[in-house]
Amino acid sequence: MDTVETRIVAWLRTFEEQRIPASRLLVASLIGSDGRRLARIVAEAAGQTLDSDREEEIDRRAGDIYSDLNLDPKTLPGALELLQTLDESRQRWAIATSSRREQVDASIKALARSTRPIVIDGSNVEHAKPAPDLLLFAARELGVEPPRCCYVGDAIWDMQAAAAAGMPAIGVTSGSATESELAGARALFTVKDLTELIPLARARLDLRSN
Repeated sequence: MDTVETRIVAWLRTFEEQRIPASRLLVASLIGSDGRRLARIVAEAAGQTLDSDREEEIDRRAGDIYSDLNLDPKTLPGALELLQTLDESRQRWAIATSSRREQVDASIKALARSTRPIVIDGSNVEHAKPAPDLLLFAARELGVEPPRCCYVGDAIWDMQAAAAAGMPAIGVTSGSATESELAGARALFTVKDLTELIPLARARLDLRSN
């Protein structure tokens, strides 16, 4: 989903409410990581120390603001076609997100699926990305060993989580991370958008058909 800008705005508004000076550049670089970790790093950059309760409070508030803003989320180019191709080739897939459960419903609805996909969110694990917990949980739900999975993400935290989980990762430069940053975080390779992955999924479909 094309939600990076919405998330940045939600976090910046939250830090303004909390009287924590926040750099947009720093916040953007942390999108996709564990929200409590994001709050802690931004506060430390501003010379403030947060206890665990305050981290939780800030993370929840940012989620509430994000939900208020994320009323009509748009899918990224190629997302729906890629998911359809994966379904046609009978490849199992899941969504692994650091967001809390209550934040993801609008985005899931925008996918217009006939059935709800497997979604592993931050509520399912103690540590979200860049820890591997979300990805390992998703692999268990899919019944696939981590090295046989392929993780697709647009943040360096996605690539780091995949590496820690023992999964190959593909970086997409649709978020705030650049091609070089994703490659430096151990992406197997990078693409500009999800449409570039559709031929790979179709190749698997052709193999199944022959």
